[in-house]
Amino acid sequence: MVDDQARIQPFDGPAGGWGALKSSARHLAKNKGVARSLATLMKVNQAAGFDCPGCAWPEPDRPQTFEFCENGVKHVAAEATPKRVTPAFFAQHSVADLRQQSDQWLEAQGRLTHPMRYNPAGDRYEPVAWADAFSMIGQALRGLSSPNQALFYTSGRTSNEAAFLYQLFVRMFGTNNLPDCSNMCHESSGFALTESIGIGKGTVTLADFEHADAIFVIGQNPGSNHPRMLTTLQHAAQRGCRIVSLNPLREPGLEAFVHPQSVGQMLTGRGTPISSLYLQVLVGGDLAAIKGIMKHLLEADDASPRKPVLDHTFIHEHTSGFEEFARELNGESWDAIETQSGLSREQLKQAADVYLGADAVIACWAMGLTQNKHAVATIQQVVNLLLLRGHLGRRGAGACPVRGHSNVQGDRTMGITELPKPAFLDALAREFDFDPPREHGLDTVGAIEAMINGKARVFIAMGGNFVLATPDTAATAAAMRQCDLTVNVSTKLNRSHLEHGRAALMLPCLGRTEIDVQASGPQKVTVEDSMSMVHASAGRNPPASEHLLSEPAIVAGMAKATLGEHAAKVAWDALVADYTRIRAHIAAVLPELFHDYNQRLEQPGGFYLGNSAGRRQWHTSTGKARFIPAAVPDLTLPTGQLRMMTMRTHDQFNTTIYDNDDRYRGVYGTRQVIFMHADDLAQRGIADGKSVDVQSHSDHDDEPRIARGFRAVSFDVPRGCCAMYFPEANVLVPRQSYAIGSRTPLSKFVPVTVSKAQAIP
Repeated sequence: MVDDQARIQPFDGPAGGWGALKSSARHLAKNKGVARSLATLMKVNQAAGFDCPGCAWPEPDRPQTFEFCENGVKHVAAEATPKRVTPAFFAQHSVADLRQQSDQWLEAQGRLTHPMRYNPAGDRYEPVAWADAFSMIGQALRGLSSPNQALFYTSGRTSNEAAFLYQLFVRMFGTNNLPDCSNMCHESSGFALTESIGIGKGTVTLADFEHADAIFVIGQNPGSNHPRMLTTLQHAAQRGCRIVSLNPLREPGLEAFVHPQSVGQMLTGRGTPISSLYLQVLVGGDLAAIKGIMKHLLEADDASPRKPVLDHTFIHEHTSGFEEFARELNGESWDAIETQSGLSREQLKQAADVYLGADAVIACWAMGLTQNKHAVATIQQVVNLLLLRGHLGRRGAGACPVRGHSNVQGDRTMGITELPKPAFLDALAREFDFDPPREHGLDTVGAIEAMINGKARVFIAMGGNFVLATPDTAATAAAMRQCDLTVNVSTKLNRSHLEHGRAALMLPCLGRTEIDVQASGPQKVTVEDSMSMVHASAGRNPPASEHLLSEPAIVAGMAKATLGEHAAKVAWDALVADYTRIRAHIAAVLPELFHDYNQRLEQPGGFYLGNSAGRRQWHTSTGKARFIPAAVPDLTLPTGQLRMMTMRTHDQFNTTIYDNDDRYRGVYGTRQVIFMHADDLAQRGIADGKSVDVQSHSDHDDEPRIARGFRAVSFDVPRGCCAMYFPEANVLVPRQSYAIGSRTPLSKFVPVTVSKAQAIP
């Protein structure tokens, strides 16, 4: 039922400003160790410091003294906290007791200090020696009848060095079962971009934002998820760049921003307006909206034969499929576009006019596009929009998928994928003298199913919180309990430690902020940001415990205990002793991208991997950038159902809950809310603030999926749509519902009905 202590206080004002400073100070105080945290923050995203463990937004060439945002403060304060979760803590708390605690409470207990092994006799975790933990893992893996009975998950926090060793260990073991967090977020982007332009990464760099005349921000809320991006958008808006936002909810960060480091703005409280045009598209209606904008462009081009508005020279020289694309788009009805997008023809013309008035256009997007059934097709329409006037491969223009975790893109570059390319496997085979498995592995959805049906018996996670990050929470937790062994490499306690296999290990690792000393001395790791910049990261804090190991050391320990004779093919101890040796192997396997890896790291700001599409080299099936048509899907729901989307709060990063507040949406002290249009509430006889039950609908459901006792909040969201927080709403997302092509779970389009809360018998 609704928490009477929670309060709703609508936010009215720009993002950032004093609110960001107050929130930052509160989180520093809450995690204690304020002086240490402040000193640590001075090293965030600096040349001689460490990469923020938060989002993957790139650093400028000349970073400011304070190159972090409010969310960065939360990440660093949480990691640098003096609070500790020791063996004494687990002696006091059974797993059953810990399951009753909130995810925010689990996170707030502090840093893990010792490797721990689950003891079913007392339902508690108990200390275990590292050697015994590795032996336990090796024994379990070697006892499988097939390597494909093991799953090896990776989170985006993992460094390039650890990720490369991890995939090497897994492939030497004999499987490509490497699901990762990309499967649940930007898999749709990679899939769509590879088909359209021949590379699954964005084509822009941070410098391009200084030259863009228009920026389209689609299905993204940078104010909470990528706050440092607001500075980039602010600078663009101040110099006259037009910014068009397509988003179902009105988000303060897309409307106005006060930079906390601007004395003038802080004194006046007047923020920089961000969006020139804000279009509240229906949940799932982005494909129709983009097609509406492009339909206006084609009509304008047809109306001006002597002075075309499209770049026909670029289209002829660099693209294929335009004629088929244009025929399909011309045949699309305005009725379908308006109905499915929730936007009028005139609103879409306004967006088209902004596009036509710009010589250089950047299109940005995030999970608002990637997590629906037609995600791949939608992103390909965004690419089509850019292709119409040649906005790829030149300054100030291009495609910009904004990825969430700090090295999620780097992990994929390092080979963390269930679908490895043959050329990568060939290079791996040459470098390490073994035959890598060629059979495709399991992604996240496939991994859950494999655990449920008993085909996967061992689950190992390099970071992350798999149980909360995935859809279908109850089924995923049950799947984990089916395993013979679950292993989590972590810095803090989370839900995945509590929904475990018959045997379980909790292995604590160094955090990004901590000094990593190996046999050859202090080490640095590397990460790749959202725009393909690779740079070094070296922690500056003493480790939280003398019992912590680095991620590369943990991978090497597992490999040596598992691989037997194969282990001798790799000098695991030597690689852990000196990470430059790992980078030398990466350079040998991926020479085009990482030649002279160690030397290039010495460049200020790191080095750019490059982008083939950014050079107008198209590695596609046609040898050119491809116009790929797609019909507007009919997403009409039965009467009474709403389109539900999940989202994060402002005090949250991925599955990590820092606090139960959401300042920019005016919610304090609770996460059990559902945001609805006032007319949708009235139609159902539900008063604002009352308790409701939410039931999702899917062809895959054998029994009702219901989230009970959520507070209904009247909000500025389109009629027929609603929004709930992730991961609380994951119980409503069927694991069998995923995007066509990419298999990304459909967290941004869940049909639901909302009714007054029923008393639970």
